[in-house]
Amino acid sequence: MGAAPLPSAAPVPNPLRTLVPEAWPQVAMVAGETSGDMLAGLLLDGMKTRWPALQSRGIGGPLMGQRGFNALWSSEKLAVHGYSIEVLRRYREIVGIRKQLKAGLMDAPPNVFIGVDAPDFNLDLERDLKACGVKTVHFVCPSIWAWRPERVEKIRESVNHVLCIFPFEVDLLAQHGIAATYVGHPLASVIPLQPDRAAARSALGLDADVRVVAVLPGSRQSEISHLALRFFLAVDLIKIAQPAIKFIVPAVPQWREAITRAARDAGVYDRVQILQGQSHLALAACDVTLIASGTATLEAALFKRPMVIAYNMSWVSWQLMRRKKLQPWVGLPNILCGDFVVPELIQDAATPKALAAAVLKWFDEPEKIVALQHRFGDLHHELKRDTSQLAAHAIQNLLES
Repeated sequence: MGAAPLPSAAPVPNPLRTLVPEAWPQVAMVAGETSGDMLAGLLLDGMKTRWPALQSRGIGGPLMGQRGFNALWSSEKLAVHGYSIEVLRRYREIVGIRKQLKAGLMDAPPNVFIGVDAPDFNLDLERDLKACGVKTVHFVCPSIWAWRPERVEKIRESVNHVLCIFPFEVDLLAQHGIAATYVGHPLASVIPLQPDRAAARSALGLDADVRVVAVLPGSRQSEISHLALRFFLAVDLIKIAQPAIKFIVPAVPQWREAITRAARDAGVYDRVQILQGQSHLALAACDVTLIASGTATLEAALFKRPMVIAYNMSWVSWQLMRRKKLQPWVGLPNILCGDFVVPELIQDAATPKALAAAVLKWFDEPEKIVALQHRFGDLHHELKRDTSQLAAHAIQNLLES
């Protein structure tokens, strides 16, 4: 009697096509700095809505940790400032972290890697992971429309999909064969269309009719070292011109001591109210903000606040950055509006005297403030989308493709 025929082998299911919420695969993420932590936290919200059993690991901050993210290193490790000198000082440490993370991800590959901002760190890692078959997503298109356009080639070879926070970026990337989805800017959903100034002032103990200036010298140590003292020297000059103005300073907790020291060095410590974080409360409460260029300027625009944007870095970093710049603007509100709707004082122009004069000028131009608020309102509507769900949907489509 012959042997019984062997049963035919059952087809091996594709794990990415049989996903159910309870069996969501591994996700690796890297978010740089405070803003990246916030963006990644919102993205985790969207993914966890779809896949409650989501497991994620990599580099992140406290907001990601609140969503169950396993941070092997803090996102602050990637918080560097400038283009050359500041990065070189910490080059060995950052490269060492990337090497260790890459080895861990190669040993236990995730189903998808999501790099949140930090392109100098993430694009190299994404390229290596993509070459090994890991699907890669980059959240926030690098600013190839503002500077370093040559980076588009690296994006194409490094990522399967880009999640864009500005609408014009999708078409720009498509011209270079890069798949992308516009997901809106998450801040536009976090910040109310009509901020409650009265409630914010009440929470901070400020009178409803007093003039208030919010001072935001940055969220990185090197930004604070370049800007805080000159900001507070400007505060001193503003106080001389208009003694009744109140000043509030939302300080990133880890840099509160440095900000306090700068206020003391400028002789204004007893004339400013230094807050423990609370930047959104400060922006909601203020009339005008003196602010470091960066994501915070977009937050100020979404709060419909007139502002004076400033930035300063090492001379070498500035020279290198200038050569790569494609647009006349530095601040995000001006870039998005395509015009100098708010003043920018960059590098040598950011003197205390010039900063003070630019802040005081806003109080003499109420009609200009109204026009600016309308323009910022239109921008807010354009950027407001269900970012977390749109981003999670794009990731799901990538995994199922």
